[in-house]
Amino acid sequence: MKSFSYQQKGEQGSVLVVALVMIILLSIIGISASRTTSTELLIASNEKSHKTAFYAAEAARGYVARKTTLYGLNNITVGGSIDFPNPLDSAEEYLLSTNPRQSFKGNVEYLGSFPVPRGKGFEVGKFQAHKYKMTCYGYSSSNAQSKVETGFFRVGF
Repeated sequence: MKSFSYQQKGEQGSVLVVALVMIILLSIIGISASRTTSTELLIASNEKSHKTAFYAAEAARGYVARKTTLYGLNNITVGGSIDFPNPLDSAEEYLLSTNPRQSFKGNVEYLGSFPVPRGKGFEVGKFQAHKYKMTCYGYSSSNAQSKVETGFFRVGF
């Protein structure tokens, strides 16, 4: 039995060229995927640092709520402010504010007093609402920082 093989002229090595083109295309796709992945990792790391700094600033808000000395009778001079945290605070609170991964600081500024808003349950004319502005700064270990400002008032004489 005879076998026939048919070969066109000029098609010798075409499989090699097609294979080389495919390898080049797959290499380009792989390199671009690698670059995209490294960029995404940098973005995620940066976002994590900024969120850590923001949560540190939010922790400062909770710190102020617990420390009535920051907005009590020793802070009722208009334009006066008290910085926090104070190194003389308890060791636990001071360590919280100087955590190596995140830390916070800030101040509480007294803005003045005004009549108590209606519906707060206090006798009109007898009590005053003392208005404060709290500025909290949060920091992360990668030098990201965040600032949170909020106002609040306390009712007193």
